[in-house]
Amino acid sequence: MKVKKADCQNLDRALSLEWLETNGRGGFASGTIAGANTRRYHALLLTARRPPSDRYVLANHVEEWLSIDGDRFSFSTNLYPGAVHPNGYAHCTSFSSMPWPTWTFACKGQEVQREILCIQGRDVVIVRWTLTGAENAHVVLRVRPMLTGRDYHALHHENGNLSTEAMISQGYVTWWPYHSLPTVRAFHSGAYYHEPDWYRHVQFPLEQQRGLDFKEDWWSPGEFTFELKPGKAQTLALTSEVIESLDVTGLTSRERARRTRVRKAAPATDQVAEAFRQATEVFLVRRDAKQTVIAGYPWFTDWGRDTFISLPGLCLVTGRYEIAWQIIEAFSTHVSEGMAPNRFPDVGEEPEYNTIDASLWFVHAIDRYLTYSGDATRVRSIAWPAIKQILDGYRQGTRYAIHMDGDGLIAGGTPGAQLTWMDAKNGDWVVTPRHGKPVEVQALWLRALDVGARLAAQCGELSYAARCREDRARGVESFREKFWYKDGRYLYDTINGPEGDDASIRPNQVFAIALCDDLLTREQATQVLHIVKDHLLTPVGLRTLSPQDVRYRPRYEGGPMERDRAYHQGTVWPFLLGPFITSWVKTFGCTSETRTEGRSFLNGIEAQLQEACLGQVSEIFDGDPPHHPRGCPAQAWSVAEPLRALVEDLEMPITAGAADPTRRT
Repeated sequence: MKVKKADCQNLDRALSLEWLETNGRGGFASGTIAGANTRRYHALLLTARRPPSDRYVLANHVEEWLSIDGDRFSFSTNLYPGAVHPNGYAHCTSFSSMPWPTWTFACKGQEVQREILCIQGRDVVIVRWTLTGAENAHVVLRVRPMLTGRDYHALHHENGNLSTEAMISQGYVTWWPYHSLPTVRAFHSGAYYHEPDWYRHVQFPLEQQRGLDFKEDWWSPGEFTFELKPGKAQTLALTSEVIESLDVTGLTSRERARRTRVRKAAPATDQVAEAFRQATEVFLVRRDAKQTVIAGYPWFTDWGRDTFISLPGLCLVTGRYEIAWQIIEAFSTHVSEGMAPNRFPDVGEEPEYNTIDASLWFVHAIDRYLTYSGDATRVRSIAWPAIKQILDGYRQGTRYAIHMDGDGLIAGGTPGAQLTWMDAKNGDWVVTPRHGKPVEVQALWLRALDVGARLAAQCGELSYAARCREDRARGVESFREKFWYKDGRYLYDTINGPEGDDASIRPNQVFAIALCDDLLTREQATQVLHIVKDHLLTPVGLRTLSPQDVRYRPRYEGGPMERDRAYHQGTVWPFLLGPFITSWVKTFGCTSETRTEGRSFLNGIEAQLQEACLGQVSEIFDGDPPHHPRGCPAQAWSVAEPLRALVEDLEMPITAGAADPTRRT
């Protein structure tokens, strides 16, 4: 992604465009192309003490001044009350995100390139400055790092507990502002002068828009100076690792080579598919010895529901089968009372089991893995026992009153609980409780029973297979009888709830088409899709509620309460384009005309790759035009599901492994 001079030097535009660098351990660096931090999560060195969680901001920013024959210019930009200072963005002539965030600054006839990169698998961030052009001036760069030392959700303020001491050695310096946190070590190619100071009242406007505290104080320990010569990079590497040396040049070269290999590993014929594929890598990180999925940057960690929905797009259509298996294996070991975990907390070791659908998405993800990989041996020995635990747990009943009812459908819900993906909650208030029998949960359950029947038969457990088929047949009959809303000619969103059946026009009904072939007639599927298209489809995803509903909220903005009211009451979710496109192609056939129309549904998301977080897709968008991006600026399933649909439904059928049971013929 490249940004031209006009946008780089337009402050509002430059502040709206974010960059993201990740290290595969849950840590990351991020900011705006203007250089100013607009979120509390923007940072230069943000590490996960227990990867990928327990994250702390150690270094927030660097201030940079360039001296050319005595004239001083700044590359930095900060936001203070009523002031922008300095205004380094005014000297920026270009920005590129490849192979990592790179700026070009022009001052007094000289050009300087600044690069920021994280090293995969290491808590190391490297900043490089290179003077380009002829050597006809004396050019000196001065750099001040800004440190805090805080939980990444918190803010930092000037205080007397911070230690201002430094340990200065040849080529590196160590600071330890707070003894309860890791040290920060800086390896550099210049000179260091210890001169502590405070930078006060830095403002984060995006936090202010979210109705949260938005001012912070930064501590700066001292200043680095570098003499710039044409073509020779000067470097500053920051790390929380306890090491005595760092081969910055070697690390940079190896990281460049690694990224080149990743780009060339599985090129796509479609440029948008290639852009999505490149976007997927940042969400794959380590937890202990296994891979896991970060749900979104900057504030999510690994969530079960997001992981399983995202897994086909992140790992299967991209050919990362071994990573997919590691994720499946890791979650298999945590199945409890028939439930897969939905969240591994930032702090604390015990996973959380608090959804009705995550376990069923887990079953679906395992089946998709088997379809792609053909890896029957490991699935039978490790994943199949976990699937049986889930099926039996839902049959017998588990947490939150989740159970298979007499009609073969899944019911669940207790007061104060939000169990589906529509999970906004503020205090004791659950915005969309959906207690009873949600429509997508039934599609997932009937899909899981189909998976169970097939795997049981393959494992020689014929009586178990027969039971799954019997339960599924009863459930399908009940679904057909109870979920069709005749007056509206679409599906109820939830039935048998505390207030009866819910006929709200919501997107969840598309899963009944995307996941199963036998719940609706083709005529009914056509009617559902036209309702969804007319009421919910936008250029960037599906709305969560029809604009004709009195509860519809057109904007996701304001404080936490206002945002929670809107989260699933009209706000647009891009990931829903995946099941919508799958349903569209299954219903109207795999013709060139249908695929062309399906591809057009992704045009808005394609444009979003150059907005908000460059190369990524935001978590949500406003329900009304112009559909401003909101929430996390980089969300796993916002990338994964459009990519999956693009590859599976719009480019090519799957041929590897077993036959695809979800594709309509």
